[in-house]
Amino acid sequence: MPKHILIVDDSKTVRNLVAFIMKKEGFRVTTAEDGLDGLEKLYAADLVDLIVSDVNMPRMDGFTFIKNVREQEAYRDIPIIVLSTEGQDKDIQMGLTLGANLYMVKPAQPEKMVRNVKMLLG
Repeated sequence: MPKHILIVDDSKTVRNLVAFIMKKEGFRVTTAEDGLDGLEKLYAADLVDLIVSDVNMPRMDGFTFIKNVREQEAYRDIPIIVLSTEGQDKDIQMGLTLGANLYMVKPAQPEKMVRNVKMLLG
């Protein structure tokens, strides 16, 4: 069974691009349009192996999403990559402090993204 990746981003273009890249690498992909949708999809999924999340989103931002994921025992160990246009030190620090494993600034190179996903999935 291929590893399952949840992509959370309010930009349809970004969601589709990251999904395309990950599917091409053989991963199973679920997408969500904001943090709230992301939590719903996470709870509904059989198993999510890794999450890629934006920061700036309506309804629930990425930081709140990550905090919610990390507060629940069942999801505490899922690797999370933040993929955001927010590249200031304070944003990166906030993402990592809340529990993201990696923080990448958009636009991210597809090869680097795939390499990081594979590294986190071990």
